[in-house]
Amino acid sequence: MIPTSLEDVKKVLKQNLELEGIDIDSTTGDTPLFEGLGLDSLDAIELIVVLKKNYDISIEDMKQGKEVFQTFETLRKHIEENRKK
Repeated sequence: MIPTSLEDVKKVLKQNLELEGIDIDSTTGDTPLFEGLGLDSLDAIELIVVLKKNYDISIEDMKQGKEVFQTFETLRKHIEENRKK
C-alpha cells in the first residue's frame, strides 16, 4: 500500500479539474466532494479519468463511484488502498 496524503489528493484534483472560485486548500477530509466543491455529473466523469490517469484506478459502476466520491477522505482512502502507480 502506497501512503496517500490528503494534500496529495488536493494537489491532483487542483491540477486536473477546473475549480474556479474554489479554495481547495481550505477543505478538510470531511468536506463533501460534490457539495463542497460544487461538482456535477460531468465532473464525476473527469474524476474517474483522473483516477485512471494518475493512479491506474478504475471505478467500475455508479454504486462504487458514490461510495468513493463522498468526501475527500473516502477518495483519499480509496486511492491509498487501490493505487497501482
